[in-house]
Amino acid sequence: MNYALIMAGGAGTRLWPLSREKHSKPSLSLYSDRSMFQIAVERLYPLFSPEQILVVASQEHVADLVLQVPEIPQHNYIIEPEMRGTASAIGLAAIHLAQRDPEATMAVLTADHHIGKPEVFRGVVEAALELAQAGYMVTLGITPTWPSTDYGYIEQDGEAGKAKGFKAYHAARFVEKPNLNNAQKMLALGNYSWNSGMFIWKVPVIMAEFHRQMPELHSSLVRIASLIGKPEYETEMPTIWNKIVKQTIDYGVMEHAERVVVIPADMDWLDVGTWLSLKSLLAMDEKGNSVRGDALLMDSENVLVMGDMRLVTGIGLKDLIIVDTPDALMVCDLNHSGQVRELVRLLKEQGRTDLV
Repeated sequence: MNYALIMAGGAGTRLWPLSREKHSKPSLSLYSDRSMFQIAVERLYPLFSPEQILVVASQEHVADLVLQVPEIPQHNYIIEPEMRGTASAIGLAAIHLAQRDPEATMAVLTADHHIGKPEVFRGVVEAALELAQAGYMVTLGITPTWPSTDYGYIEQDGEAGKAKGFKAYHAARFVEKPNLNNAQKMLALGNYSWNSGMFIWKVPVIMAEFHRQMPELHSSLVRIASLIGKPEYETEMPTIWNKIVKQTIDYGVMEHAERVVVIPADMDWLDVGTWLSLKSLLAMDEKGNSVRGDALLMDSENVLVMGDMRLVTGIGLKDLIIVDTPDALMVCDLNHSGQVRELVRLLKEQGRTDLV
């Protein structure tokens, strides 16, 4: 059977002070009346039923997510005792899934991406599921529309096949976030896709890659798998888990994996990772100002205001982010939005853990 795995972990520190360790980014309603998690689940219907949707999250986030989407069975939540990177999170889901269906195909998706064309997204996922049945490891590529330096890239090298009307290409290599000059070159060449971080494969295929490329992680996963369904799982699993070395699935597996193909598509995709990226999804007035909440701006342009606790006012502002919450106010130059995570790091260093 086919399953979707929604990755709903991560602190989302670049969206502080709205996103906190106890109230994560997926549970926030940032550009819609629905949370990002609700949107991520809804765009999977009817391709996957709630029973076919698994969620990886930390224990402290599960209650929020269950409340928002009660249709997903609680036994479909897979708990990470600590965040150990996307490779281990995917591996943990894979061994749980293998207990249900050893030959399952899993689509690894995220809870914090905007996809403006959900019908195209579902079509691409259907195509990827078909290719995965043939043993391919499929990554969903995004047709680039500008020379972004915020995303990784995938080089396409020759057509690998077609499915559901979409072309798949052999993935020649994965490229980390480039500088502007290299991004412009890749855009001009036309055979590069943005790496969306969404993957589809059969469970035995990804487990074989873990065994080949990340043997220590594979060994830990096998030990954890032997505990599933036993009382010892709750006590012994965290001990094994917390010794796992943090690693991403891109570095740990995908860059040197076998039989990797990419399906490029225009699905109006955006990684909502910073306040700047979020601003592009919000309505703007004639001066480029975006407001969610109660705000009054005079002689201001290109300003983002988030806050509904009280009236936020501004005069003569330009290129600013203002985020107002009950216990923290953040004001930031729009072009420095990627550095918000440094504020979170400083708060932790100063012992202000109540604010993170």
